[in-house]
Amino acid sequence: MSENKIKKVTSPMIHLSGVSSVGVIGDPGCEGLGTYNMKVFAGALEETAKDDITLIVGDLVPTGTNSYYQSINGITETVAENDVYVLRGNHDTGAYNDYYGLHNYALLADGFAIVVLDNALREFEEEGLELLSQLLSMEEVSRVIIAFHIPVPNHFIGNSVSEEEYHRLKAVFEPWKEKVKYLLCGHVHSRFIDEVDGIPLICSGGGGAMIEDVSADIRASDVNHHIIHFYLENDKLNWRLQDLPDGCYAVERKDGVLKEKLEETVKAEMMAHLKYLTFADRARRRGFDKIANLFEALAESEYHHARNFYSVLERPSAFLESMNAFIQGENFEYEQFYRIMADYAKKNNAPLSARAYEAALAAEQVHARLLAQAMDVEPFNLDKVYVCPICGHVMYGDSVPDRCPVCGGPERQFKEFAC
Repeated sequence: MSENKIKKVTSPMIHLSGVSSVGVIGDPGCEGLGTYNMKVFAGALEETAKDDITLIVGDLVPTGTNSYYQSINGITETVAENDVYVLRGNHDTGAYNDYYGLHNYALLADGFAIVVLDNALREFEEEGLELLSQLLSMEEVSRVIIAFHIPVPNHFIGNSVSEEEYHRLKAVFEPWKEKVKYLLCGHVHSRFIDEVDGIPLICSGGGGAMIEDVSADIRASDVNHHIIHFYLENDKLNWRLQDLPDGCYAVERKDGVLKEKLEETVKAEMMAHLKYLTFADRARRRGFDKIANLFEALAESEYHHARNFYSVLERPSAFLESMNAFIQGENFEYEQFYRIMADYAKKNNAPLSARAYEAALAAEQVHARLLAQAMDVEPFNLDKVYVCPICGHVMYGDSVPDRCPVCGGPERQFKEFAC
């Protein structure tokens, strides 16, 4: 039986022979272990496999139940190719010790050390500070990364430990400050680089959780899911940020049977979504609002199932490249495919199909026009869009017509999308 990749720490000091690099993953599971989040995490594990070891800087799970720990461990053991060490985050409660062991420990690699400190409760544990002091006092240790989950006070975000708590930490490392090369943390679902008392602070939470705005200067739209590499080179401890590839983690896509069945499942789930929505509409028109509400909820559930299965298969291009591909798809639909199918339906006495294709054709032209405008992302300022729920036609502007120009549906039924 192969040895587990996840290391349960039982000794406060661990000597790692032949280790000169570490890949860091932040916050994979605090927002849930959904398929998309776990695909990002799996991609992060694939990339940190290029390093000698992996360190996860907290929040593996949304809350510390056995089932969540078993789920994240199952994915980690399947995907990881190197040894994985874990740092406790504020979401990693409950059974954490049973799976990962000590909260405070030191990894002594070739030429540098990482001291893992637990501050998940916004306080550094005394045993962790004592361990840090002991390690820094060792003559053979000259380069140290101090890793913890919640940031110390910084210039970017107020979600940090208190100044008093930071001074407890600082009081320990101050006599050996020249040895402390980096402060490393997670918790923030983004990334930022700061300097605290002359020491670089690297904050990374891009290993699975959805990226969030940090400040006016660090917006979610500007930050990708990512990992951090630390490595020894030319007798110096360096680091670099690496964005995860858009096509990260492709195991299922490479399995022909799984790929085919996943595609079939996406179609089936979306068909169920449409069936339930259509039935909900029938129920609401008959005054059965509670029945309609139930089927709308079921339709939403089926939609998210479809998204989960699709996310396994998805291999997105870069953001603007994706938008350009969408435009090309819309152009093909209205310039060629829908026109051909509308003509075919008419010639074969299928007027309803012909009408549906003609209505969609009109909408796709608007889609392509709007997407072309949206390619210029920053100045794009369209804040209201209307959709006719009868035929799907899209309208925008300061005012909309009383009736849908394609099917004649009344304005009162238009669905407004506003921001």
